[in-house]
Amino acid sequence: MADKQISLPAKLINGGIAGLIGVTCVFPIDLAKTRLQNQQNGQRMYSSMSDCLIKTIRSEGYFGMYRGAAVNLTLVTPEKAIKLAANDFFRHQLSKDGQKLTLPKEMLAGCGAGTCQVIVTTPMEMLKIQLQDAGRIGEGALGAAAVAVNPCDVVKTRLQSLQRGVNEDTYSGFLDCARKILRHEGPSAFLKGAYCRALVIAPLFGIAQVVYFLGIAESLLGLLQGPRA
Repeated sequence: MADKQISLPAKLINGGIAGLIGVTCVFPIDLAKTRLQNQQNGQRMYSSMSDCLIKTIRSEGYFGMYRGAAVNLTLVTPEKAIKLAANDFFRHQLSKDGQKLTLPKEMLAGCGAGTCQVIVTTPMEMLKIQLQDAGRIGEGALGAAAVAVNPCDVVKTRLQSLQRGVNEDTYSGFLDCARKILRHEGPSAFLKGAYCRALVIAPLFGIAQVVYFLGIAESLLGLLQGPRA
């Protein structure tokens, strides 16, 4: 049976809807991940994800859990647009006479799309992390595969965070950051927020699959086009 063909506008709409729903559902967990990963020795305010969320609600209110969400909600659709359009472009360039791509070529197309996506995601992540971590810095002054890549995510979060608490390390690059984390906090520091990261990835993937399966965009486009004569 031939694969279901979905137009690019439908892909963009489905991707945007899935992104908006996903960000809204899992953002509090992502906020906890960021704050747990940015904790350094001597500035430990949270012992777990639940402890972080409880303290966030107490000090910042319910909507404190969505600090920085506006950045993601605003840029999630352009992010999906770039990723999906780039993926289609690379798949077309790598295909021969419309034949199904081999696994290595599928991976290459995904890698190319992810590289293009970084144009939006890098500034988006930096803005989001500053806003997410602002509460932790303020409180300190006052008082899937996801686990495997978590060490890199910890280093990324530390490098992208522009604000530092008292006595917290500064970093000149990826290797310098990794060395200082290992030296001052031990190997276990690279797994900070791993549980939160795993909880975030699975629902996001599931939501995207449901949106595409239901064909929400196709239904919306059908309504806008109206009945055909």
